[in-house]
Amino acid sequence: MEWTREMRYRPYADWSAETLLKLQAQASNSPYQMGYHIRPTSGLLNDPNGFSYFNGQWHVFYQSFPFGAAHGLKSWMHLVSDDLVHWKELGLAVAPDTKYDSHGAYSGSAIALDEQLFLMYTGNHRDQNWIRHPFQLGAYMDQNGEVTKLAEPLITQPEYATDHFRDPQIFKHGEYYYIIIGAQDKATKSGKIALFRSKGLKEFTDLGYLDFTADTMGYMIECPNLVFVDEQPLLIFCPQGLDKDIVAYENIYPNMYLLGDKVRLDQAKFETSTQQIKNLDDGFDVYATQAFNAPDGKAYAISWVGLPDVSYPTDQENWANCLSQVKELSLKDGKLLQRPVNSMAELRKKGTILIPSEIVSGSQQLIAESGEQYELKLTLDTDQNGTLHLAGNDDLSQSLTLDFSTGQDAQLTVSRAHAGQQFATKFGTTRKIDLPAHQTLELEIFIDHSLCEIFINGGEHVMTLRFFADQGPKQIALTSENGPVNYRGTFWKLKSI
Repeated sequence: MEWTREMRYRPYADWSAETLLKLQAQASNSPYQMGYHIRPTSGLLNDPNGFSYFNGQWHVFYQSFPFGAAHGLKSWMHLVSDDLVHWKELGLAVAPDTKYDSHGAYSGSAIALDEQLFLMYTGNHRDQNWIRHPFQLGAYMDQNGEVTKLAEPLITQPEYATDHFRDPQIFKHGEYYYIIIGAQDKATKSGKIALFRSKGLKEFTDLGYLDFTADTMGYMIECPNLVFVDEQPLLIFCPQGLDKDIVAYENIYPNMYLLGDKVRLDQAKFETSTQQIKNLDDGFDVYATQAFNAPDGKAYAISWVGLPDVSYPTDQENWANCLSQVKELSLKDGKLLQRPVNSMAELRKKGTILIPSEIVSGSQQLIAESGEQYELKLTLDTDQNGTLHLAGNDDLSQSLTLDFSTGQDAQLTVSRAHAGQQFATKFGTTRKIDLPAHQTLELEIFIDHSLCEIFINGGEHVMTLRFFADQGPKQIALTSENGPVNYRGTFWKLKSI
């Protein structure tokens, strides 16, 4: 199907209930559909929005175009959870139904204010000449989930920015509320983060651009987030068009982070002495990560597993993308760690202890039939080389591979070159990270049908990717040219949510 502008921006009311039901059934019945991650009921899912804690529950919203795998007229879908793992979808929460969000309720954030959850998001409006006018809008959600939009915009496009001005994050620091917004500078056409301050969310003081780097951050910054991890400021953002000489990356657009020493918001300064901008996820498909500080101060993050301007095989099934599992953020020896939340363990069925097996027909088989939903914890000893095969067919000619070396030149390379349907090959089929020399390699791997999340060495690295393996039995196995691989671990099949 070719999506015309008219189709993309057709009012929701003009789509029939029968069409939506067919799309929902198609998405639900897909063999690639996730079982324990947030995924679209129908159509397209992209950015997570409004990640927050309110009224005794965790809340997250996601960008939705429910009528196909296309970026069209966006709305917010709402989910709640008691444990950050089991999510219940409550349906449409923010519809594109006012003059200020007539062409889409775009991304934003949320903050609990007494007995209401305050939502702040970008309203996308196009005039008769198709010129974009971005408005930063506000709404209140009560304890019954009813959303009431404010009548007028909170912030309009400033003189110094182009119409690429979106994705507000609201948070409180000291006695003020602060809002950071992704922007493109009008004069330089470069990516920036705009900063605003408010005492009561009625009047906003423009503090200009946040000063956090001397490097040019591409042509646009999307989805900026500022959180505090063990009291240190952490800036998460998505620079589009970033020069790869500044930070190396392979995805079409990267999701980056910068760990700071302190932040002086009144001066619009994010200060860091030794830290460099780094990839938040070393895999293929993470973007638009949203993080926030819970009432107890802990920092949590959730990401869109999908990328702008990239097509996925499920586009042909009229649905696309999912959200990552929630990760708790912490620091260890100055390094950012991303870890699964404790409640993920509640999905486990009875575990299987793994001990080194003999080589049979050239491989060590760990699990003969893995199924489509599982967790694998594996420790690989030092000074070894080999390949871990996931979703492998009988002769391992097809599998998702993790090539590892734990010796002097320690590395981990993930390849989806032989893992079923190929896509986005323009951006490569492998991702590689360096590892500490002569140390054990700890892997915690989550597979959910067409989604793989790999936590390395306690969350020092995370590699997230989509893959679309052929249907049929799938084995987990190890191969090596140097004889048997020494390992230990546990395998669990996981329940759906």
